[in-house]
Amino acid sequence: MSDQDSSQDKTERASSRRREKARDEGQVAKSMDLNSSAILGLGFLSIYMMGPFMADNIMELMRYTMAHAPEMAIADQSYITVFGDSMLKFFMLLSPLFALLMVIAFSINIAQVGFKITPKALEPKWSKLDMLKGAKKIVSMKSLVQLFKDTAKLTVIGWVGYKTIAGDFESFFLLPDMSIFQFAITMGKMTLGIALKMASVIFAIAILDYAYQKYEHEKSIKMSKQDLKDEYKDTEGSPQLKARVRQVQRDMARSRMMDAVPMADVVVANPTHIAVALKYDADKGDAPVVLAKGERKIAQKIKQIAKDHGVPVIEDKPLARALFKICEIGDMVPANLFKAVAEILAHVYKLKGKKVN
Repeated sequence: MSDQDSSQDKTERASSRRREKARDEGQVAKSMDLNSSAILGLGFLSIYMMGPFMADNIMELMRYTMAHAPEMAIADQSYITVFGDSMLKFFMLLSPLFALLMVIAFSINIAQVGFKITPKALEPKWSKLDMLKGAKKIVSMKSLVQLFKDTAKLTVIGWVGYKTIAGDFESFFLLPDMSIFQFAITMGKMTLGIALKMASVIFAIAILDYAYQKYEHEKSIKMSKQDLKDEYKDTEGSPQLKARVRQVQRDMARSRMMDAVPMADVVVANPTHIAVALKYDADKGDAPVVLAKGERKIAQKIKQIAKDHGVPVIEDKPLARALFKICEIGDMVPANLFKAVAEILAHVYKLKGKKVN
């Protein structure tokens, strides 16, 4: 079957196991444009909010450095220590901004794909070096869609940037008459406005891109009906294997039951169909306990084992049927049957010369 035929057969939604496997391999629905728009927009908002604080501290650092330049020059003529200390303080002032940008980038990724460490996705894949596969990807429908999307994105962003700058074009003629402080504030506001508008456009594009990535991801992990059947077999096991396991479990339980028959005090039997082995231990319970039960061939085997080990077999058709129907192995005899069982046990103990407690 060709790849095309195989892909056409994959019409079923992916199972949770298939999704988890794809996730482990790094196949997730993720839009890089959403990351870019979030970092750009929220990053510039952070600069706008934290800018005055950082600017004041940077100015203070510059004033201190300029004011103490002679003492610093005497202490270290190479200026290596001065430069190192100044750069360390500068980056410490910017560290809150860097930390915030890292949190934004980390959060937007978690919002898209959730949190999970997948070492398998980091493993090198030699198949990526296959030039033939690489060439096929270049001319694939996915690459054409990506080309169209990038072209449209750059066109829209460029148009928005142009319209924003054109709207403030008259303000450029006032810049030469401004002080340095006013110039910085004006340029900062213009830059912030352009960045926020572009981030808004990128965010709108990113939402559409995320929807497309989600669609492509769902399409790529679809399964055929045969895939679902194979997965079910791997997860639950084949019906034949499950039946074999149940048979082995029944055989083991039956073997343990038969091993307990020699410890019984009496076997109550229907002459041909049913046998129930009982044991009474006054130290462990107030009523006799069912050690084994069975019908037809199993009943015959229980009676045979009982006879081989000297366990009395008493035929009581109504009692045998009632015990078989009501009691399970390990259950105590119910109160409504206790009198009848007690009479049988008294008879058995009388034969053996025991006393009933």
